[in-house]
Amino acid sequence: MRIGMFSWESLYSIKVGGVAPHVSELSEALAKRGHEVHIFTRRGDFESYDRINGVHYQREDVEASGDILVQMNRMGDALYDRFTAAQKLFGKFDIVHGHDWHPVLSLTRIKQDYNQPFLITMHSTEWGRNGNHFGYGISQEISHREWLGCYEASLVIVTTRCMMDELMWIYSLPEEKIRIIPNGIVSGKLRRELDAGRIKERYGIHPLAPLVLFCGRMSIQKGPDLLVEAIPHILRARPDARFIFIGEGGMRGECERRARELGVADACRFLGYAPSAEKQDLINACDLMCVPSRNEPFGVVVLEAWDACKPVVATDAVSIIKNFEDGLLAYVQPESIAWCINRLLANPVEMKKIARAGCSRIDAEFSWDRIAKRTEDVYKEVLEGRNLG
Repeated sequence: MRIGMFSWESLYSIKVGGVAPHVSELSEALAKRGHEVHIFTRRGDFESYDRINGVHYQREDVEASGDILVQMNRMGDALYDRFTAAQKLFGKFDIVHGHDWHPVLSLTRIKQDYNQPFLITMHSTEWGRNGNHFGYGISQEISHREWLGCYEASLVIVTTRCMMDELMWIYSLPEEKIRIIPNGIVSGKLRRELDAGRIKERYGIHPLAPLVLFCGRMSIQKGPDLLVEAIPHILRARPDARFIFIGEGGMRGECERRARELGVADACRFLGYAPSAEKQDLINACDLMCVPSRNEPFGVVVLEAWDACKPVVATDAVSIIKNFEDGLLAYVQPESIAWCINRLLANPVEMKKIARAGCSRIDAEFSWDRIAKRTEDVYKEVLEGRNLG
């Protein structure tokens, strides 16, 4: 099959968040299965065209001025034109596959002008990114584009049942139009042998102090403020515990201020953006990963922790964890998060047990080849003309 992937980010263009590795690594796995895959995306600092790991990258310059809607309007026009040119050069595409709301305008134009059905993977919703609240203005228009993409798509892919329920509730999407395919990770991608104590010392942390790591956007959706509020409860049980926050976002300043108000700033390190090598070091050096999300469509950071054989404490918004088997699930409240973290820090045997259980699921459930095969099956459904929008 000749497959066109449409995304505003990838690993080899502009990288924003978790959609980037999903798009690139899924495309590479599909290419290994014999398909011709083209990623249509923004250019950034890369060449207009590349072939990397068997995947064709079709990149377009998109002016960054104006709000996000104006930028995505420009991207929609640019990717549509690039698709038209690529189709003339390479031949007709069998599958068009978009990711999230950003490329929806190009997808709907392609459907209309070329009678080419598309499918879309919804990695999250605007409602979820707003911390389970509906927005206005720009946020409302983004929600409309999410609805439009789901309505016009032949099939919609989500990564969890939780995300499926969310789409059915918000956008009245029929269950028979949705397919669940989990996210994936390259096994061993994060795992690294290192001296954890040396890594901790870089940040002024005692080598033997338990380190809790938060890794994600500093946003209401990801809940870093919930972990900050939990820290006093944790320090009462483990005064030596330390906390590192990796990530940028609108809540960073608020979290730093709140840590000072609570008197726990000395136990916290707010790093902002961290290069991938530094992030990898910290995932391997930490004692525990905390995922305190208010809304979590999947939780790639959980796979990253499992890949490094680290235990995870998350809120019950994270649906891939089996509670007390491969992680602990807390309520979306600081006291519950603190209880789970304190339980694990007090029980190193249990920490190792759930870390090993999570690690064992990587190859069994979340390999990209397995996910590419399931995605391929959905493509065949579209090609066979079933469930066309």
